Amino acid sequence: MITDTDLKHLRRCVELAKIALEKGDEPFGSVLVSADGEVLFEDHNHVASGDHTQHPEFAIARWAAENMKPEERSKATVYTSGEHCPMCAAAHGWVGLGRIVYASSSEQLAEWMSELGVAPSPVRNLPIQDVIRGAVVDGPVSELAERVRELHYKLHQK
Repeated sequence: MITDTDLKHLRRCVELAKIALEKGDEPFGSVLVSADGEVLFEDHNHVASGDHTQHPEFAIARWAAENMKPEERSKATVYTSGEHCPMCAAAHGWVGLGRIVYASSSEQLAEWMSELGVAPSPVRNLPIQDVIRGAVVDGPVSELAERVRELHYKLHQK
């Protein structure tokens, strides 16, 4: 179930995705929030450099592994503008992060890219639950997914 707190953090993820787009990158943004509601880390995509592993969800997993105890990680929530790709989902699972909440799904992204005539990613889109056993996942959120779609359309219609 998506709460008002979830919506607040997801809106920030969409803002971060917009910042990424404004910097010439793909529009993805993510936020890590502790069990007590503190924003611990936020980032956006950095793949324009040519390193396609520079996803914000992967950066969150790395940061969490270095800065949080396992128990803290398991109680934290990762918010993101787009559902984790398999690489990021695996990193999330290996690090032991908790709940994931996303604005738009990987299925929606694949549909948008198809509509735009963009070649599919070399990595298959998989639901997070197909990568992480027992994952607690909420999303997509219709109103925010539409905003994310608009960002992707702006990127690919340049």
